[in-house]
Amino acid sequence: MSKRQVLCALGASLLIAGCQSVNTTSGGAVGVERSQWMFSMLSTDEVNQMYAQSYQKTVGEAGKKGVLDQTSSDARRVDAIATRLIAQAPTFRPDSAQWKWEVNLIKSDELNANCGPGGKIIFYTGLIDKLKLTDDEIAAIMGHEIAHALREHGREAMSKAYGIEMAKQGAGVLLGLGQDTLALADTVANYGMTLPNSRANENEADLIGLELAARAGYNPNAAITLWNKMSKVSGGSPPEFMSTHPASSSRIEALQAAIPKVMPLYLNAKKS
Repeated sequence: MSKRQVLCALGASLLIAGCQSVNTTSGGAVGVERSQWMFSMLSTDEVNQMYAQSYQKTVGEAGKKGVLDQTSSDARRVDAIATRLIAQAPTFRPDSAQWKWEVNLIKSDELNANCGPGGKIIFYTGLIDKLKLTDDEIAAIMGHEIAHALREHGREAMSKAYGIEMAKQGAGVLLGLGQDTLALADTVANYGMTLPNSRANENEADLIGLELAARAGYNPNAAITLWNKMSKVSGGSPPEFMSTHPASSSRIEALQAAIPKVMPLYLNAKKS
């Protein structure tokens, strides 16, 4: 067995030893059931607390710069849509009912939005203004971002990064490998592990977000109009907050295939 093969095998064993298999969400009509590997020393509460500090810093800086929008009609729209989506989050993970959810709108030309660990939402006015978003389309974006938080994709990425670094250091010490070999291992890890999972995470967020919006009474077909708009305004390049998975025809096809599964949920929500 070559040193590279030993490195890969050792890295895998070290990563597995420090991780546990979990499924952060359950239920739903879209069928996202992938097991996730989380580093056991990196708990949900720890990640939520770390992100909460970063979130408060971002909101505080926006307030100091006068770009934190809490009073406009768009701010009220974003808050109202978030409230309806958050109410449906426990369908996928009951403990999210106890999260300290927050939503803030920031004045910026960025085509950006995110929902970090623990339910910390930031939406940027550039998305609303440049794409002329309807409420249904805002819900499609926000549902996607909330899905990332529900699935703990941030913690999952941190777990992988931590495990990879631990594996590299452990293998380097035991095998006496040089920096060039470790750099190669880093490249292999990034392209063979991190990037494919990032795309998988985007697919999961698309599907769960679609259902979340439907359950909240927002038309799931808005996900299609949203991505058509996104494709036109970005010239084929995705906005920052979805850069790991371009708005391709395959993405739209996947959403179209899932819409019949969630349409009854939308129709029932509209009747209630």
